[in-house]
Amino acid sequence: LVLGKSYSLRWTLGTSVNEKYSCHPGLNTSKEKCEELGCVWTEDTSNVSVPNCYYSGPDNAYSVADVKYTSSGVTANLTFNKTSLKAYEKSMLPISSLRVEVKYHNNHMLQFKIYDYANERYEVPIALNLPKSPESTVENRLYDVMIQDKPFGIQVRRRSTGTVIWDSQLPTFTFSDMFIQISTRLASQYLYGFGETEHTKFRRDMNWHTWGMLSRDQPPGYKLNSYGFQPFYMSLEEDGNAHGVLLLNSNAMDVTFQPTPALTYRTIGGILDFYMVLGPTPELIVQQYTALVGRPVMPPYWALGFQLCRYGYENDTEIAKLVEDMKAARIPYDVQYADIDYMERQLDFTLNPRFTGLPALINKIHEEGMRFILILDPAISGNETDYPAFTRGLEKDVFIKWPNTNDIIYAKLYRAYVAFPDFFRNSTTEWWMREIAEVYTNPHNASKSLKFDGLWIDMNEPASFVNGAVGGCRNEQLNFPPYVPQLGFRSEGLIFKTLCMEGQQYLPDGSPVSHYDVHNLYGWSQTKPTLDALRNITKERGIVVTRSTYPSSGKWSGHWLGDNTAAWNQLDKSIIGMMEFSLFGISYTGADICGFFRDSEYELCARWMELGAFYPYSRNHNGKGAKRQDPVAWNSTFEDISRKVLTIRYTLLPYLYTLMYEANAHGSTVVRPLLHE
Repeated sequence: LVLGKSYSLRWTLGTSVNEKYSCHPGLNTSKEKCEELGCVWTEDTSNVSVPNCYYSGPDNAYSVADVKYTSSGVTANLTFNKTSLKAYEKSMLPISSLRVEVKYHNNHMLQFKIYDYANERYEVPIALNLPKSPESTVENRLYDVMIQDKPFGIQVRRRSTGTVIWDSQLPTFTFSDMFIQISTRLASQYLYGFGETEHTKFRRDMNWHTWGMLSRDQPPGYKLNSYGFQPFYMSLEEDGNAHGVLLLNSNAMDVTFQPTPALTYRTIGGILDFYMVLGPTPELIVQQYTALVGRPVMPPYWALGFQLCRYGYENDTEIAKLVEDMKAARIPYDVQYADIDYMERQLDFTLNPRFTGLPALINKIHEEGMRFILILDPAISGNETDYPAFTRGLEKDVFIKWPNTNDIIYAKLYRAYVAFPDFFRNSTTEWWMREIAEVYTNPHNASKSLKFDGLWIDMNEPASFVNGAVGGCRNEQLNFPPYVPQLGFRSEGLIFKTLCMEGQQYLPDGSPVSHYDVHNLYGWSQTKPTLDALRNITKERGIVVTRSTYPSSGKWSGHWLGDNTAAWNQLDKSIIGMMEFSLFGISYTGADICGFFRDSEYELCARWMELGAFYPYSRNHNGKGAKRQDPVAWNSTFEDISRKVLTIRYTLLPYLYTLMYEANAHGSTVVRPLLHE
């Protein structure tokens, strides 16, 4: 391994600032602890982002043996070498024996997986679209792979140019029960993706930045992990070729970008299961990635029309007047929403007495060619004396419980103690479909049936207004693990505004799994059952819009960019967010036009209407307590602006619909960065 020796030589020559790789963050809390780990401590006051504790040379923690190259891949065994383990906590002790498997799935896609073959560990329960047997040929593969030793690493090279696009022969690799770390050199500084977090630029800043990833009820903000979990990136090589990498892991993690250029992953559970696609164009990357995780959903034509929503409608009369005012102003408009105001005390599947005219209003707008979408939250109140949805949920045993008990974990949402359905369970999907069907048909009182056309699922990270549970959590290690990724509100561990991590869930095959492992799949697990229910009930294609996402969520839903703010800097950030979700395979996307939080200003809202008219998902929506911002809330000039720009949108709908078809059929992007052209 001549190349491996050259790397070893480089390490003995000294470490520049850009070559400093953080040594066991979470353990290296002092100079003494750092040196116990065999690393070097240097405090750099000029740049606080540079790690204080870093590797001084090659860390040969794992030796490589039994390397076997075949026409369909590579296998190898790894053995942990170090004898001094006093610096490690028990849950951070490196696993002694690991297996490496590389599979050449086809000529442009490979998988490399590192796992504990002696002890079964949690793996993401999502079936990707992989060939039943390898489809690559030695002559036509776009890549070559080498397993390296001293230190262990995997190298992937683009065959046509010789460019190394993955090179993990770096000293950072460690694999323990609750801390797994791997680094790779990158082919260039041009990196895009990872989410869901708000970014000021589409291209990621490689100058010592760490970004945490854990699904959370968190409005967009700098370095704050938000609603979804998307561990996928695309990188451009210096010659313009592109490749993409997915880490199929659903545990909390963070990623560090450094100017080497290099990338470090840290996750706190599961295994390392990477999938790489080699394009070579950016547009082909998205097509190949969505072939793997699933093509974007095909929305109905009406879902491309302009849409209005507001959290804070007083009653159905207010919505009815809005519909009439929009018609009188001749402003193109196809979809109206009801937020949680339509529910009785924010209870799913109920109707507020102030909205008893809503069923008739929905029927009326249907007669006029419009559509209606309702919101649903996953949390189900346990406070009520007569709440059939909760009672039937108990009968079906659908709620997440404390481990080894029959007791439900109660969180809090709005004013109620709530239980969270476990959407992995078959019984839960059956229960969920029945409850949704009762809203649509209302067999007890047909005059109260709500004939919705789409469903909007919110608060599904899952969100709670208390940390963990009412009364607190019970497992300190799972909720405050030895290494807490670089999340917003990190001192609160993993449970800030969400459920206790020890919650017991069950996969469809009945096998138990902790919420710690599948937290980031909660919204994902709710999405398909919601779309299935919608289509079975309405007998139409319909649309689901979800707040929390994971790779492959785009097969079933669109996504809006969350509770943004009425501020000028949100306009360009919305474009960045849409382009990122294009990479993630979610084409039906957009931001709340004019902003969700705060009062929108006239000029801001007018400009945002002009931008938002070209979002694939074009919806003006704002929050309770803020003043109205719909197109007929201002003056006749604002109405003229809205009418003009939305008329342009409507002339382009055949083209937008065709792009949506191309995304659904071939994986092409709809919101497309210019670099794809």
